[in-house]
Amino acid sequence: MEELKCLSCGIGVLPGEGVIFKCPNCGEKIIRCKGCRELASCYTCHKCSFTGP
Repeated sequence: MEELKCLSCGIGVLPGEGVIFKCPNCGEKIIRCKGCRELASCYTCHKCSFTGP
């Protein structure tokens, strides 16, 4: 099983506790924890360097 880590803060994310979506720019998988989503913390895609809230 793949370990899920928040792209913003790096903490482990349990299934159903965060969100997984595709980068709007390149389609790479983005994983965010609930806390970072609520705070609108920035993330940067590792593949294309797209930055989002």
